[in-house]
Amino acid sequence: MNLSLYIAGRYLFSKKSHQVINIISAVAIAGIALATAAMICALSVFNGFQGLVEKQFTAFDPDIKITAAKGKSFLTDTPEIEKACNTEGVEMVSFSVEDNALIEYNGRQTMAVIKGIDSNFKKLTNIKGALHGNGEFILEDSICSYAVMGGELVNRLGCGLMFSAPLEVFAPNRNSKINLTMPAKNFKKGKLYSSGLAFIVNQPRYDAGYILVSNEFARKIFRRKANEATSLQIKLLPGTDGKKAKRELEAVLGSSFTVQDRYEQQNDVYKVMQIEKLLSYILLTFILLVACFNIVGSLSMLIIEKRDNMNTLRSLGAENSTIANIFVYEGMIISAIGAVTGIAAGVALCLAQQQFGIISMGGGGNFVVDSYPMEIEAGDVMVTFATVLAAGIAAVWLPVKILTRKFV
Repeated sequence: MNLSLYIAGRYLFSKKSHQVINIISAVAIAGIALATAAMICALSVFNGFQGLVEKQFTAFDPDIKITAAKGKSFLTDTPEIEKACNTEGVEMVSFSVEDNALIEYNGRQTMAVIKGIDSNFKKLTNIKGALHGNGEFILEDSICSYAVMGGELVNRLGCGLMFSAPLEVFAPNRNSKINLTMPAKNFKKGKLYSSGLAFIVNQPRYDAGYILVSNEFARKIFRRKANEATSLQIKLLPGTDGKKAKRELEAVLGSSFTVQDRYEQQNDVYKVMQIEKLLSYILLTFILLVACFNIVGSLSMLIIEKRDNMNTLRSLGAENSTIANIFVYEGMIISAIGAVTGIAAGVALCLAQQQFGIISMGGGGNFVVDSYPMEIEAGDVMVTFATVLAAGIAAVWLPVKILTRKFV
């Protein structure tokens, strides 16, 4: 057994002549445990919100989305696309044509994304679970084209689910010169009729800005060819490794296409959440470092009390590094005890919050959930434990070296 570690353990748990040393050590452990528990709870809250957002995205976004790396569209009948559709793990594919357009209804105007979809889209996503109204999910028949709008967009236009007049869609003419004398000639115009349905996925990006139409209408209004699309949406077979499938699709398609999983499709939201989580981790690490400096007070008094013992060890042949390591190990043991205690307390608090929803979100039920969501991840627990040990070592290393040189 390591001599320094053995003596450190004996010093920590043995009776001391000055009771204040034990009190300061207990305060240091309590401070570290409190900071550790706070870190576990904070990281778990961010994990809970991330998991909550993931559940909201599944109602609209596909498992994998493929778009052109340059430009807005690509051809659907190329060998690369056909090979991608037949890649192992792919259950279903759906092509979409989408772009921005101006929408007008009874004098009210707004910008929206016209998203053309095919018959596979409702099987590929859970859009049926997000539909509201008494109509039928139909986007085109032999007479006209129909629209399924986001709920917030319906309110903005004031048209209701069963709008009486058609929606007028204006899209700029592609690859044509601008006519300044007759501005109306610069736009392609189309009309959409009510399907009696609207979708609500609880994401402003979609609910306030998207209109689902048929691919045929979208290709017509945006002047796209019959074999042209702006995105390929893929549903994977159950149990398929999403990361592996993404890598295989990237290998098949090359650099001409961008392959995004569900996280990357919402990259702006997830990036903000990850940055917030990182900043919280850094802030709590500084608080933890301050708590670890309480160990220095305990160790400095212990060094003074055990000065005679240390001189005896030196007379027996112990090196200065061995003597200094005794108190470094003492600090590490205190940090480890505080870390384990704090992790246990933090995990217990998280489990209690998951089960009973102790801390409410407030807001009178206007949020998606009533209480703060918690999700414990093993990686966060390991990172927290390593951070506590590293902070403990950083806090005591230099002071211990100085104190042992001065008093021993």
